Amino acid sequence: MALRVPKAELPTELRENMIKQLGEVPEPVEVVWHSPKVATSNLEFSAKVGEWDAADASLKSFAHMAVAAQVGCSWCLDVGYFQAQNQDLDLAKASQVPRWRESEVFTPLERDVLEYAEAMTNTPLTVTDELYGSLLERLGPAAMVELTAFIAFVNMATRNNNANGVTSQGFSDACEIPLAARPEKSGVTATA
Repeated sequence: MALRVPKAELPTELRENMIKQLGEVPEPVEVVWHSPKVATSNLEFSAKVGEWDAADASLKSFAHMAVAAQVGCSWCLDVGYFQAQNQDLDLAKASQVPRWRESEVFTPLERDVLEYAEAMTNTPLTVTDELYGSLLERLGPAAMVELTAFIAFVNMATRNNNANGVTSQGFSDACEIPLAARPEKSGVTATA
């Protein structure tokens, strides 16, 4: 898939800061910069989301990658795996997120978070009272609210990237363990 809208020219300072932080400018920013208000709001909210600390970072990382795998956002998987490495998260586990149902590396809590991320991503949602209640009991209200808002934000970002034609930039090429491919039949309801 090719970008559906050309990249916009970013202000020099923003471009240089992103290159300093990530080694290159993320294509989603270049695409969305056609509307600087949208791009700025997205960057600001994304930064605020990154400051949330009630839920475990690895659980949020796995949830992000589960949403990206389900929606088919190769850019989000790419950068999610790269960020997992930079946050010193378990890369062996992170690499298995796209095939978490078949993998033996996840704890029961991690598996439930991955299931919850997919259930929130399904259209219509397939979140059950049992799954939500089980996570709430183990995570507590603050972490559960944060995890839910985080997954909702990731859904927006992944769908935005896909609709704009943004694909992987190769951020994860620097990671030691290759990202597992999502199985063709995962038992997940297809999304719109």
